[in-house]
Amino acid sequence: MITTPAFKDRKFAILGLARSGLAAARSLVAGGAEILAWDNDEGARAKIADIANIGDPLLADLSGYDAIVVSPGVPINRHPIADKAKAEGLPLIGDIELFAMARASLPPHHVVGITGTNGKSTTTALVHHLLSSAGLPVRMGGNIGLPILSQAPLPAGGVYVLELSSYQIDITHSLSCDAAALINLSPDHLDRYDGYAGYVASKAHLFDMQTGNTHSVFGKGDADTEQVYRDVLARRGAELVHLADPALVAGQADWPSLQGPHNLQNIAVAIAIMESLGVTEAQWRPALATFQGLAHRMEVVAERNGVLFVNDSKATNAASTAPALAAYPRVHWIVGGLPKSDNLDECIPNFGHVVKAYTIGEAGPLFHELLSPHMPVERSEMMGTAVCSAAAQAEPGDVIMLSPACASFDQFKDFEARGDAFRAIVEAL
Repeated sequence: MITTPAFKDRKFAILGLARSGLAAARSLVAGGAEILAWDNDEGARAKIADIANIGDPLLADLSGYDAIVVSPGVPINRHPIADKAKAEGLPLIGDIELFAMARASLPPHHVVGITGTNGKSTTTALVHHLLSSAGLPVRMGGNIGLPILSQAPLPAGGVYVLELSSYQIDITHSLSCDAAALINLSPDHLDRYDGYAGYVASKAHLFDMQTGNTHSVFGKGDADTEQVYRDVLARRGAELVHLADPALVAGQADWPSLQGPHNLQNIAVAIAIMESLGVTEAQWRPALATFQGLAHRMEVVAERNGVLFVNDSKATNAASTAPALAAYPRVHWIVGGLPKSDNLDECIPNFGHVVKAYTIGEAGPLFHELLSPHMPVERSEMMGTAVCSAAAQAEPGDVIMLSPACASFDQFKDFEARGDAFRAIVEAL
């Protein structure tokens, strides 16, 4: 694990003992800290009963404590732990801030931090792949894979690549990334913020933390991201701030797991990060062809009678579905779930690529009404019905794509379960 002597003889309260909280607890104790830890799940508490004082920080006297460590899943805009922290004069931090505190004890290294509304996971995995292919020691963590604190420290010259959600950035205060990237912005998670402006400010905080000769990278394509770019450019200067223009990227047709305009933007951001770290084109370009896409993100799961089946279950809003529709000329579109908004406006420019739509889930009636003026629509309700109907109607060269533009929680526990169900239905064909 990653730890540091900087934790020695300090006291931390921990709220939430899922993966990141558990990793934080073990790292803190290994570094010599004393911890008070709590989770509503008795099983989670039992996992650290041998190393922690068990108690709810909301009810405890936290005099003499240094910070409260919270899970990113704790809604600090409305959870009483925020008032508790304010009353006690303690910062609310997360495992990424603990990693930032540990950096001084680690062998010389670089940190890449990647955020955005859509494309974070793919871009993070792509950067990890390109660095690994270039022969650099690399670890991937944050909002993807294993918690970074639970992983072994890298040798000198290594690179830690972190996917960072807005929730994680909110409880991080001193992480100066050597390369920080914002891919794009669109309204999301607004229940956690004071409007969309608050969400944008959360993402922009990643760049507020940068110091010294560090690089800031921005996607090109939406006005809000480009406004943050201009703000950071004015503050940090052109040598350190880069706008990653997808129009300058050539060769996408040779990279099978990186199709579609959204992936072209992801590639442009990844290339800018590579160049900021001194990785040459001769090193990164060959590796683009060997990148294997992530599950549930434009994942080709099968080909049957000349028809491709694509699992894009991770597309939980219209902004992330729009580029998926743009990636193929003839799409049978499986869409629906628990809607995040009452429109599909971001998808409208790509409606011409849709042969037919098949609506599922709670959003089915609304989406049927929205889409019917633009394309043939079939009320399917259930995933299996939609897949089977689309498979019966699709012609060679067509694509049957699950890209729901919705959350999954009406019919599935998460987007992974939804994508797994799609794959299983396709395999059953």
